[in-house]
Amino acid sequence: MCFSFALASGALAQPFQTSVPQAILIDAATNTVLFEKGADELATPASTVKILTAELVFRELAEGRLKLTDQFPVSEYAWRNGGAPAGGSAMFLKVNSSASVEDLLRGLTIVSGNDAALVLAEGLAGSEEAFVIRMNKRAAELGLTKSRFGNPWGKAGDDQKVTARDMAKLALYVIQTYPEYYKYYGEKEFTWNNIRQQNRNPLLTMSIGADGLKTGNIEKGEFGMVGSAVQDGRRLIVAVYGAKTAKERAEEARKLLQWGFRNFEEKELFKAGEPVGPAQIYGGTQGSIDLVAKTDVKVLLPRGASERLTGKIVYEGPVIAPVAEGQKIGRLEIKRGSSVVLEQPLEASAAVEEGSLSRRAFDAVYEYAAAKIHEKLLAKK
Repeated sequence: MCFSFALASGALAQPFQTSVPQAILIDAATNTVLFEKGADELATPASTVKILTAELVFRELAEGRLKLTDQFPVSEYAWRNGGAPAGGSAMFLKVNSSASVEDLLRGLTIVSGNDAALVLAEGLAGSEEAFVIRMNKRAAELGLTKSRFGNPWGKAGDDQKVTARDMAKLALYVIQTYPEYYKYYGEKEFTWNNIRQQNRNPLLTMSIGADGLKTGNIEKGEFGMVGSAVQDGRRLIVAVYGAKTAKERAEEARKLLQWGFRNFEEKELFKAGEPVGPAQIYGGTQGSIDLVAKTDVKVLLPRGASERLTGKIVYEGPVIAPVAEGQKIGRLEIKRGSSVVLEQPLEASAAVEEGSLSRRAFDAVYEYAAAKIHEKLLAKK
C-alpha cells in the first residue's frame, strides 16, 4: 500500500554540504534521517567499533549475567597488544593484575583503551576470537546488515568494515536501551594507575549538548566519529567517516549537529493507535486488519520546505490467521524523494480468529491463483 503527504512550514532550511565522504545525521525520537552522504559505503571503524564491544557488556549487565563489581584479569595478550607496549590508546592496565567491569567500561568509553576492550572481550567470552563471533551475531540481531567485525578494539583489516548508517543505528540502540550505562560516554576524564586522561571525544567541549560517543582513527589517516547531542529535549546522532584529520572530523560532526538542530521541525503523521493502513489476512474471520504504530509517527522536516513524502507499508504476506492483537506485522517506510527518512514497526490493531474450514479453503484457492498470475506476469517481463 502506498500513499503520500504534502507538508510545509516556516523559514526555508539551508542545504548542507560536508567534506567527509561518509556521513549521516538522524533524529533519535523519530528515527528520521536528516542528512546522508555515502552512508551505506563501507568504512574503517577504528575505535568506534568499541561501541559494539560496550553494547555486549551493557547487555550482560542489564540481563543480570554480569555485575559492575566483577573483576576481570589482565592477560599478557591484552596487555601486550592493547596496553602500554602497543603504543595505542590505552587505559594502562598492568599485566597479571585485575580490574572491575565498571573501571574497564570507563577505560573503554572515556579514554578508548584498547587494553580495556581486550580484557572485557576475554572476560566475557574466554578469548578475543570467541568474542568476535559474539560481535557479529549481535550485529546481525541489531540489524547492522552491511557491517562486519574482526576485533573488539579497532585494529584495521578487511574483516572489519562498517557503514555510517549501521553505526548510527547502533548508537541509537545503545542510548535508548542502556541509559544507566550510556552515561559513561559523557564523563570528561578518567584516572587509572595514577594516569589522568581526558575524554577523547572533542564534541564534549564544544557547548553543543554533546554527551557521547566515540572517535576513531587509524595510522594511514582515516578519521571517524559517532557522536550524539541534546538541545531543548531533542537528541541527534551523527556518524562521519573518512575525514583526513582529527580537526576535520570534529568540525564536520559539529557542523552537522548544529545544522540539524537549527533547520528542522517535527511533524506528526499518525497518532499512536491510529490506523495507518490494512494488511490482508488469509484463513481468518475477516479478510484484512488495520495496522497501527505503537507510538506516534513523526518525522523531522526542513523548516519552510514544501515537500511531498511518500509512504509504503511493507510486510511479508500473506498473514495467516490467527493473528493476535499487537502482533508485529510489518513496517511503515516513509521516503523524501529517493531517501528513506523513517521506518517504524506496525502491529495488528485487533485480534483475528481462525476462520471456518470453507473460508480457509477459499483463501487458499485465491492465494494459489494470485501466485500463478504473478508468475505469468513475471515470465512476460
